[in-house]
Formats: sequence, structure tokens, C-alpha cells
Amino acid sequence: MRRPLLGALTTLLVAGATVAGAGTASARTADARTTDGRSADTRTAQVKTKAVDFAGIVALSNCSGSLVRMPSSADSDPALVMTNGHCLETGMPGPGEVITDQPSSRSFTLLNSNAGRVTTLRATKVSYATMTDTDVTLYQLGTTYAQIKQRYGINALTLSADHPAAGTAIKVVSGYWKRIYSCNIDGFVYRLREGDWTWKDSLRYTPSCNTIGGTSGSPVVDVNSGKVVAINNTGNENGERCTVDNPCEVDENGQVTVRQGINYAEETYGIVKCFGTGNRLDLSLPGCELPRP
Repeated sequence: MRRPLLGALTTLLVAGATVAGAGTASARTADARTTDGRSADTRTAQVKTKAVDFAGIVALSNCSGSLVRMPSSADSDPALVMTNGHCLETGMPGPGEVITDQPSSRSFTLLNSNAGRVTTLRATKVSYATMTDTDVTLYQLGTTYAQIKQRYGINALTLSADHPAAGTAIKVVSGYWKRIYSCNIDGFVYRLREGDWTWKDSLRYTPSCNTIGGTSGSPVVDVNSGKVVAINNTGNENGERCTVDNPCEVDENGQVTVRQGINYAEETYGIVKCFGTGNRLDLSLPGCELPRP
């Protein structure tokens, strides 16, 4: 989870960074070493990659997010918006708490490829939200993918059904800050603990993705496939051990590791197994391991 907007802005000002197009919100941001967040990460493979921009990215009042679809979603299905569980408008779910089919009228600013505002999308309900095992909220909209494509020319991002691989080049795209961070998947964490919450099989970035408050909920995009493999959610800010804003890594033997300045995301491939025909949440589907209410 990320610090308030004031703290994030202070960090940027001290670093002499320029925030392009930042509205009035809060969550995480990008590496200011280049205009699009890229850095000289020597682990990035020289392979043909897909262009990653802001088309389909959304900005929330306090976080980032994205318009997403499952590999099996139909164009006629009601569209989904994904952000973090800790970005839920009714407050952060407690440990063990799972929310499904909760009415919502939350609005999202849809962006085009150049981070320009396209329109406002509106939710009809929270399909799923939790901060247990993962950190995700999925909103269902009152419009379909086909309607959004026809009216605004914007396609949803597709969630990958596969577990990501270490070393993969990725981009973290923040709709709140209108910034893109570039780095690689450094590895995976058996358990990531922060305050009262614990997340399973979390994704750890290489250092150049030094996201800040406001980037919570940003999609993590595999630059080779163009698909979403994770959702950005936290980082260790002060070197503290397992406290809020200072997550710690816990291995299978209970050994705790603290990595100050390193940031993390929660994988999303498991979500695919929990949505059926019509983008309906069904936690009883084979292979679905999302926590249940």
C-alpha cells in the first residue's frame, strides 16, 4: 500500500522530478530518470516487444486502474475495471474479508494512448474485492466492451492466464499520474506481509520500477505479450519490518527479508479461472483459488 498524496509529492519535489498531468489524487508514481520512466536495466532482453501506452488505462480518485477482460470474455459482456483492494471506495477490506456483488456507482476516467481523457466510465457493482492472499478490486460497468470500442475506439487490456516468469520485461502504467515505469520481474515472494495483511506469491520488481503513492492498482504489462500479468500494490518505503507501507518477504521456512526501496505487485493469472460466461464471478469454478466470503 502507498503513502498519501502529500508524501508522494514531497518525494517528487525533493528529487526534482516533474509530474506530467497529475490530477488531484494519491497512490504510486514512476522512475523520473527518463520521460517515460525507462532506465538502463541491463537485464532487459533485446527482443521484439509490443507497444505499451495508456489506451485502456483508467484514473480513480485516489488510485490507478485499467479496463480489463478475460481471455474468454465476449465483446458483448459488461466490461470490468481492475484496481487494488485497498483502493475500494468503502475502505480497505480487513484480513479475511471478501466482498462480492456490492452495488457501486464509482466513476473512472478512461484514457487514450496519449494519456488524454476520453470519457467517464461508471460501475454498477463491485464484482469482487479482497486484500487477503491478493490485493484486488474488480468493478463491473454498465457498458460492454463493444460499446466502449464503438464509442471511443478503446480496447480493454487482456489478463494473461499464465504465471509470469522471472526476468520478463514489464511496464507499470499509472493512470493517476499518467506515467509509465519500465523494469523487469526480479522474482517472486512466497509470502509478502504488510501490517495485518498477507499476500501469496507476490511479484518483485527490479529497482527501476520505484513506484509511489497514486500508482496503486496500475496494471503490470508483459511487454512481450502485451497482456496484464499483475497489479501494482506496494513497496517498502522506510526499511521497517512488516509494517504498513513497509512490507517484508517471508519464505517457506519463515525467514523474513526486508528490502527497502523495492516494490511489488500481485499476480492476476488466477483471476481468469474465477470468471465464467458473461464475465460472471463464480468462485466455485475449477481451478479458482481466490478467497471466498
